[in-house]
Amino acid sequence: MRKEEKSAIIETIAETIKQYDNFYLADIATLNATKTSDLRRQCAKQEIKLMVVKNTLLQKALDSLEADYSELTVALKGNTAVMFSNVANAPARLIKEFAGKEATVPAFKAAYVQESFYVGKEQLPALVNIKSKTELLGEVIGLLQSPIKNVVSALQSGGNTIHGVLETLSNK
Repeated sequence: MRKEEKSAIIETIAETIKQYDNFYLADIATLNATKTSDLRRQCAKQEIKLMVVKNTLLQKALDSLEADYSELTVALKGNTAVMFSNVANAPARLIKEFAGKEATVPAFKAAYVQESFYVGKEQLPALVNIKSKTELLGEVIGLLQSPIKNVVSALQSGGNTIHGVLETLSNK
């Protein structure tokens, strides 16, 4: 591969990293063609971009960006597939679901999720349980609305009670 081609690939990887909020590194080397196609289909359904890259090119792309991705360097061994997603836990759920059927593949290596690094397969359960920004906002709004609903409901029922008492007193 010529230097110009490598530079173009590095630039493509770097631009893709900039486009997505989260990315996961996984090893899919032992998947056969059928299973790899199935994984790609699953990724497409969940709006996850799957890209198989050379470790050195991925390292150079990460180095070219402003942020410090040095914590991911330990995971850049063997075969690497990068799963890009704007939903924080979508790739983790897919890896867990797909690996459940296939025993250990795809193997989770590391992830950059919500500006944090997760390295090692023991981090996968935590990533599966991460809530997206939309889910968190929904929970916060629900929590904020709950006390207001209670106050309004108490005032409404109290108003009916007072009205009933006043009406009874006026009839006497």
